[in-house]
Amino acid sequence: MKRTTPAQKRPRAQILTERALASLERFLHIEAVSGAVLLVAAAVALIWANSPLSESYHHLWHMSLSVGVSELVFDRPLHFWINDALMTVFFLVVGMEIRREIHEGALSDLRQASLPIAAAIGGVVVPALVYLALNGSGPQAQGWAIPTATDIAFAVGVLALLGKSIPGNVRVFLLTLAIIDDVIAVLIIAFFYSGGLEYGGFAVAALGIVMVFALQGMGVGSAYVYVLPGAIIWSGLLMTGAHPTLAGVVLGLMTPVTSVRLRENPLDALSRIATELLGLEQNGKTDHMSGPLKELRRAQRELLPPVVRVQAALHPWVAYGVMPLFALANAGVSFAGVNLSGGAPLWVMIGVGIALIAGKPLGVASVSWLLVRLGLCRLPPGMGWGSVWLIGLLAGIGFTMSIFVSMLAFTDEDMLAAAKLGVLAGSFVSALLGLGWGVLYARGISQKDVAGRGNLAGYP
Repeated sequence: MKRTTPAQKRPRAQILTERALASLERFLHIEAVSGAVLLVAAAVALIWANSPLSESYHHLWHMSLSVGVSELVFDRPLHFWINDALMTVFFLVVGMEIRREIHEGALSDLRQASLPIAAAIGGVVVPALVYLALNGSGPQAQGWAIPTATDIAFAVGVLALLGKSIPGNVRVFLLTLAIIDDVIAVLIIAFFYSGGLEYGGFAVAALGIVMVFALQGMGVGSAYVYVLPGAIIWSGLLMTGAHPTLAGVVLGLMTPVTSVRLRENPLDALSRIATELLGLEQNGKTDHMSGPLKELRRAQRELLPPVVRVQAALHPWVAYGVMPLFALANAGVSFAGVNLSGGAPLWVMIGVGIALIAGKPLGVASVSWLLVRLGLCRLPPGMGWGSVWLIGLLAGIGFTMSIFVSMLAFTDEDMLAAAKLGVLAGSFVSALLGLGWGVLYARGISQKDVAGRGNLAGYP
């Protein structure tokens, strides 16, 4: 008769809990889910800001929140802590994603990345030109960069809704384009929306950067140790007048792509430590386990390089915490308070909306077509022009990044509210158009596979 070991005697409640948590973890890693959460947060903000409780909505984000001790107190409204502090974590993840792609991803091979890079540039330049064609003069021209941004999470989430019928290279192309889009957005924020700079703050930021390099040189692998130099970089950029969230990008690009070198291979160390712990348990020396357990945690940590490990750890917090909270705090535009009668705010809203809906796909597709036609680039295997138009439509989902740039571009309340409305409307329409075209495109691919014929109705 087979014996049941103590390890197998687990309560049914524990087994069910473990299964539920595993299912929840898989569910949270579905990209479409994070996009849906973001959409719900924006919808709640809009409803709240236009409900009888609208005063409480605006009061909440202007509530003061202080950090410090004794006389050293840093006091800012809650809105600041979300947009300027928490969003640094979002930009940290963006920076690490760029670092990974440069090291071993889509940006590591310039020939492979040249077409999505060019398409991303087209998807920035054309929407900006469309916006300026409608708002080329006056203070509203400051919003030219608003429709140039792409919300990676939302765009990839909508693509995920289309299922596996869409070729895998479409997702890679869209991710690469969105990453380049983020790089350009960071540069735009740094050079065009940072105002007059106080150069003394760069010395403080440089001190934080030196501390990061010093810790890396000493082989310090714990991410928590880097919080202090990260805070110093953030404070330095805040002092300069540059947007402090850029500190996240700086830290992300500095994150190592290789693990800390240990005296032995992490896998060998895990095997040795496991044997050692088993021996201690069998000999009843469990009080001697603290040393091997500490060594075990270190070896386990270094199995993955920091750029992978930290990004994976932060992703759920960013996807289900930082970004929905940002949307909740910034998407609440009160329709009653929007004044479109002045002319300029109306054209800001129209310019942003049209640039996202039409400018983005036109820029992505036209530049891609031109480079392929000239023989400078080739479409990836499995992709045709239907795929390129799908990517262009999804790139028109600006949402989080576009709202972020809007707040840097405008201080006038009417123009800011109009810009946000343009972003919300343009992103929503782009998502619907992307979904609609994606369904038709996937159906065309499916019919082609079944029929076994050549091109079908213009599909590749």
